[in-house]
Amino acid sequence: MESAQDWHSAKALLEWQIELGAVDAIGDVPVDRYTLEQNLAKHTKASSTEPTPVRPTTPPAVPQHDHVAFAKQAAAAAADLEALRAAIDAFEGCELKRGARNTVFADGNPAARVMVIGEAPGRDEDIAGKPFIGRAGQLLDKMFAAIGMGRDTPLSKDAIYITNVMAWRPPSNRDPSADEIAMMTPFLERHVQLVAPDLLVLMGNTPCQTVLGRKGIMKMRGNWDEAWGKPIMPMTHPAYLLRNPAAKREAWADLLAIQAKLRDLA
Repeated sequence: MESAQDWHSAKALLEWQIELGAVDAIGDVPVDRYTLEQNLAKHTKASSTEPTPVRPTTPPAVPQHDHVAFAKQAAAAAADLEALRAAIDAFEGCELKRGARNTVFADGNPAARVMVIGEAPGRDEDIAGKPFIGRAGQLLDKMFAAIGMGRDTPLSKDAIYITNVMAWRPPSNRDPSADEIAMMTPFLERHVQLVAPDLLVLMGNTPCQTVLGRKGIMKMRGNWDEAWGKPIMPMTHPAYLLRNPAAKREAWADLLAIQAKLRDLA
């Protein structure tokens, strides 16, 4: 009969087996290790404490103001020129207003037969709050004086009325953007309706794009067109004439055509 092993002998035997490379104890009953691995995988998955990923929720869309629609409503509600001036001055949709000193509305005789539309105020106009008062404006006055007309003329038949597409000066005198033009167009169209001139003179590309829907002033100038129920004469801007004096000959021909048109309309 074998004697029972004491604790120290058993420990020494176990250490000897480990040194030989034994890593698993052998029992009396076979063990299905594949089943053990599957059970372990299930247990690991069930006991996982990793939080379920949460999909970020898309924030609700912030409604954007339709500045063009608002401008149409404000312009339509203006019953006279003073109301239109107030509506433009209160309009907050155009970013140009934030950098401008003044809202430039109009100048001249509201009863005039001729309404001149420019692009936007420059530095001098922004300071004074009136359109066409710088060098280009002084040339404009001389041009119409040559055919007996002016902004300060009390008689409507000889008067001109002047405004711009934009009521505020663009930074560094850049061209107005399409969005800026779109939101100011309802105010300009209402302006024309309230003044009710016999004809419109569009000075440069921006007014042509706004009223006629196209650009190309060098091809358009001197040719009568029609929009908003009015005869229209596109002309090169006085600022262009200051840079290109030779073009004044064509501008003079356009002024004579305006004079002749007014006689026909009378």
